[in-house]
Amino acid sequence: MKPLRVGAVGLGRLGKFHAETLAFHLRDAELAAVCSVTPNERAAAEESFPGTPVFANYERMLAEAALDAVVLSTPSDCHCAHIKMALAAGQHVFCEKPLGTREEECVEVMACCRAHPNQVVMLGFMRRFDPSYREVKRRLDAGEIGRPMLVRSYSVDPAAAIDGALAYLPHSAGQFLDMAVHDFDLARWLLDSEPVSVVAGGGCYAHEAFAAHDDGDHVGAFLKFENQAMLFVFAGRMAAHGYQVETEVIGTEGSLRVGTVPQRNHVEILDGHGVRRLCSQGFLERFETAYRDELQAFVQCCLEGKAAPVTVEDGWCGTRIALAAQRAYRDDSLVRLPLTARGDLAK
Repeated sequence: MKPLRVGAVGLGRLGKFHAETLAFHLRDAELAAVCSVTPNERAAAEESFPGTPVFANYERMLAEAALDAVVLSTPSDCHCAHIKMALAAGQHVFCEKPLGTREEECVEVMACCRAHPNQVVMLGFMRRFDPSYREVKRRLDAGEIGRPMLVRSYSVDPAAAIDGALAYLPHSAGQFLDMAVHDFDLARWLLDSEPVSVVAGGGCYAHEAFAAHDDGDHVGAFLKFENQAMLFVFAGRMAAHGYQVETEVIGTEGSLRVGTVPQRNHVEILDGHGVRRLCSQGFLERFETAYRDELQAFVQCCLEGKAAPVTVEDGWCGTRIALAAQRAYRDDSLVRLPLTARGDLAK
């Protein structure tokens, strides 16, 4: 079987990691081209991937590189346009979350995907591929904690990374779309249900710069689902100890927890400070395996003609929820989400 020839588009922290994964860590895939609008990222790519064509223009890469697929790690507001361009060029597409930042563009890109049924389009919700979360899903589906009542999900970046978050503010789609969308998708997947209402709150507790973008440095949302389950989401920028991604599912007969202590490994340090554990300091460290496993799944779907395990419809649902939470936060109101059966999304 010939390897899948993949172009990596966007070479920031995650984009570079995806390019390295394609080049050095996946079965049946090869890094066939890279693209970035940033000169220093292109220069670094030329050193890291010698012999791999490097492009400054996405359209030119699609036209000139010998590709079967693209992996998009571009800004959130470019995702829908970049997906449509790749589909028109005959490529399979893996796109990082969120699917888009506006309802209209998400609906348009779903229609475009339906017009290209033989091309795989997969969204990058990597938590579904994390071994710990997969174990929670297995136990939930087996009924081991009874009927799920509440999902509590935290996503908080390390305080040490705040300068990067502030610099990214002009390009950010906001906390709910850029960060909490992972928690929304995770809850949909774990509960196998859709939300019907959301209230939200938060504010600028440490950095007023977020207020200029109608956002907060820490925000929260409370959602009710069709199956009566609840979701509480907390997203923030200032975890003093490191990268805190934590989830608890509370059921009628027990609970399941992931990441309550975001430990880097199983080492305990006993010294003059007492007994302590080092914590993960970023998303790439915490979810390295999940990021690689999701790209491997994408490659196999493309080569074997299988449906993507995380679909463009999943991406739309995540964006729809995040936009509702954003609206609830900005208007200080309860927002009801229209009931959308999964079958309706395919029409």
